[in-house]
Amino acid sequence: MTRINSSDTTSESMWPKNIENKFDSARAQSCLIQRLMTTIILLTLTAGCIPTQQLQSKKYPSSEKNAISVSVNNCELTTVKENNSQVALVSQSTNFSQNSNSNQCATVDPFSQAVRFATKASNLAQSARSKQQWDRVAQEWVQAVAWMQAVPPENPRRAFAEKKVAEYMKNLAYSQQQAASANSRSSLASFNSDTLDTQLKLYLSYVATVGTPDVLIVGSSRALYGVNPQKLQQYLVAKGYPRLNIFNFGINGATAQVVDFQLRQLLNPNKLPKLIVWADGVRAFNSGRVDRTYNSIVASEGKRMLLSGDRPQLPQAWSNFASTCYQFPQPLNVFAPTPRYPIQTSVGDTMEVSYSSIQLDKYTKYSYKTRSEISPNLAPYTPYFYQISKDVAIADITHAIDANGFISIDGRFNPSYYYRRWPYVAGLYDRDYAEFYLGGNQARALNSIISYTKSRQIPLVFVNLPLSDSYLDSVRWSAEEEFHRWMQRQARENGFLFLNFNLYQPQLAKNEYFFDPSHLNRYGASAVARYIAASSAISWPR
Repeated sequence: MTRINSSDTTSESMWPKNIENKFDSARAQSCLIQRLMTTIILLTLTAGCIPTQQLQSKKYPSSEKNAISVSVNNCELTTVKENNSQVALVSQSTNFSQNSNSNQCATVDPFSQAVRFATKASNLAQSARSKQQWDRVAQEWVQAVAWMQAVPPENPRRAFAEKKVAEYMKNLAYSQQQAASANSRSSLASFNSDTLDTQLKLYLSYVATVGTPDVLIVGSSRALYGVNPQKLQQYLVAKGYPRLNIFNFGINGATAQVVDFQLRQLLNPNKLPKLIVWADGVRAFNSGRVDRTYNSIVASEGKRMLLSGDRPQLPQAWSNFASTCYQFPQPLNVFAPTPRYPIQTSVGDTMEVSYSSIQLDKYTKYSYKTRSEISPNLAPYTPYFYQISKDVAIADITHAIDANGFISIDGRFNPSYYYRRWPYVAGLYDRDYAEFYLGGNQARALNSIISYTKSRQIPLVFVNLPLSDSYLDSVRWSAEEEFHRWMQRQARENGFLFLNFNLYQPQLAKNEYFFDPSHLNRYGASAVARYIAASSAISWPR
């Protein structure tokens, strides 16, 4: 990040007076314009130009024989071909930099600039409705964060600025969520599952950006919360494996039938992973229960279009590059006098945001709690700040999914507290274990998955995820033992790997690894990733 020092030169408000003392009015106007252009170019050279493309983390080749340069707004945008892909490079224009020196840089107060951008973001949010409008709000918050972070460490305002950075980041996150949830035209038909629709769009974007993942994690919400792909990648790197691309395609309510549909019908057969980790448990194989998620998918518009041969895909962009070079950070006007905004305006105290636009997943027991609801005695704060209440996992699951398809949850399961809020349901009355039967539709789906992965030489690893001790009563424990014997036989006869972390890794059953009786929190998800990486039986891609 570029640091802009404001302690050495004259403030912006003194520029017009100094000019008038030395030059006549005509020459002063000409000089002002010249200085303005000089400053803008210097800021561009200092901060660089960032095209709106996500750069791939590749090593750039030393040869320049395939380089193509395009000059845009005094910025030289270069693309370099490497392995049939284009990697964007940004270099400074040399036309002006050879004649420039540090004495020509204007003095800018980063704190004041941050307040300006924060105020502008708050004002824009008043009327933001569309995705484009919320994107604009987010862009202003990005600028506010960057400028506030640029307050020098030795500046007495630094400690206060760090707190403002944290506030601005919350505001940025909210505006990004609003942009993501705003109505926009999409080429993807719905599969009657908010989680599946969100995960599918993210997965297609992931493939377009990073490529087909080396390892794909599938399963129900237990996989979605329970296996951290980034931690798994880190643990494998520590063991000497290459940095694998890992994506978690967990779906709420996914059974064996849903995973079969996901792998054989939904995903492009030409872009399949090198290894599949199926993380779930016995509930996904009970054919005696009603498979609501699969039935909803079968009845969806997305399924109908899939049967007609219309496979889901994102719109193809003409170019990955924007038509302009975005300067970052860029002052609103470095020569204008700095207005004395009250600090309160920088956090958007006038903004009013309705929570009615935030829709909760109807299959989860989640809720918002505002700061005033948590403690009415707390001082007024940013109206759109929210906090996850202790008895729930998360609000709005689609916004919580990270770039690798994983949901990280901090909350820790406390049975004495949890069961004061939610009734205890014994296994005998749990519909997920109703008419327990390891056969039928779910068993046929498992055999279909095994045949499909075998035919494409994709190793399949099934991980039976842990459950908390309070959840495993006699009925559920009996089902787990039967499931263990059944899966061991299936794995032995069909040549896939079965890892039982529920019965044979009791250290993973600690309450501190869960946020509810059957779902892991981020600590448990990290521990599970560590155990998976430690398994010597898995043949990881190299």
